[in-house]
Order: sequence, then C-alpha cells, then structure tokens
Amino acid sequence: MQITNSPTGYGLVSVALHWLVAVLVLGLFALGWWMVDLDYYDSWYKTGPDIHRSVGIILFGLMVFRTVWRGANKRPAPLTNHTRWEVAAAHGVHVVLYLLLFTATVSGYLISTADGSSIHVFDWFHVPSVTGQVKGLEDIAGDVHYWTTWAIVVLAGLHAGAALKHHFIDRDATLRRMLGRQN
Repeated sequence: MQITNSPTGYGLVSVALHWLVAVLVLGLFALGWWMVDLDYYDSWYKTGPDIHRSVGIILFGLMVFRTVWRGANKRPAPLTNHTRWEVAAAHGVHVVLYLLLFTATVSGYLISTADGSSIHVFDWFHVPSVTGQVKGLEDIAGDVHYWTTWAIVVLAGLHAGAALKHHFIDRDATLRRMLGRQN
C-alpha cells in the first residue's frame, strides 16, 4: 500500500487517520458518558476527565493534520456504481462530520479552560486558555459539546451503516478501499 491516495484507493496515511479518529471518537464518547456519573470519591473522578481532555486535544491535532492531508491528496474517484446522489451524500456527510469533530473538540477545550486554567496533555505539554475567565462559558460550551458529540455518534453510525450496505448488499469496494485494499 502506498502512503498517498491513488485514483482507485486510499493511501496508508488516509486509512490510518480514518480508523484512528474513529477509535478515538468512540473511546472519548464512551469515556465521557461514563465519567459524568462519577462522584467525588471515585478514584477515576480526576483521572477520567484528565484522559478525556488529553485525548480530545490530540484528536483536535489529528483532525487538523487530517484536514491538511485531505486537501493535499486527491480523493480516489467514486466507484462507477455509485449514483450522483450517493456521491453527494457521502461528501456532505464527511463535511458535516469534520465540522462536528472540530466543534466538539473546541467546545470541550472551552469547557475546560473557561476558568482560565490550561489543559495538561498527559503531562507532555500544556494548552493554555485563550479566553481567560469567562462567566457562563462552561455551561454554553457544555451544551454545545453534549449535542455535538451525540450528533457525531449518530452520523458516524449512519456512515458505518452505509459502508456496510455497500459491502454486503451492493458488494462494491467502498469498505475495502477504506481498509486499504484496492480490490
């Protein structure tokens, strides 16, 4: 498999970024859902959110890189059996997923930095607050984060369902291409 995309398939970097982002998003969603019910005396009360914030910052960086990579590499041509509306829908879903992922990561950042504190990313580096202390920002960003992450999970589920439909019903190469197989 080559590193960059080809006219018929995705390259190693695109495939790796796709699946890494998918795993991180599902992991962050599961961790976020679980950690909101932790009480102060739970041993994960501080650790869960610390991991969630750190991985969220890493996800933001990966999405920036993924966006640049996508812009620098031509996408493979649509498969010949895909209708015009399927191609347009796939493109639209990808655009919306990217926008939602950026919205979720930025709103998560704003939740954590609304009091002026920085985010410690696994004690590797710190991401400072760009807003300082802003009263009420945490609540607004929290609502945006909550609904955006649910939208990501629902849309990603539809995206996965479409890929499975193409694989098992249409029996085309859509899913195989994103698994790095050209045939």
